[in-house]
Amino acid sequence: MTQSLAAPPYPAAPPTNFTDRRNYDQAIDRPLRERRQFTNTHDELSSEAQELAGAIDAYKLRHRRRFITCEEMLLVMKSLGYSK
Repeated sequence: MTQSLAAPPYPAAPPTNFTDRRNYDQAIDRPLRERRQFTNTHDELSSEAQELAGAIDAYKLRHRRRFITCEEMLLVMKSLGYSK
């Protein structure tokens, strides 16, 4: 007795109950709510450090970056008025 090793046929069309959660309003060019893995931990920082952390977080959200480079961090710091 031989068994067929052929794969079952694929459906002709994708299921209609699938919801693509990656789609969002293209007019605003970003998701309505940003999903974050961790909560903000800026509570124990000084007010100046909180301002810097907030500016970096805003930069990361605006540019859709999870991590930033040293150059980008310097850009954020200069935007807050820091200078050497």
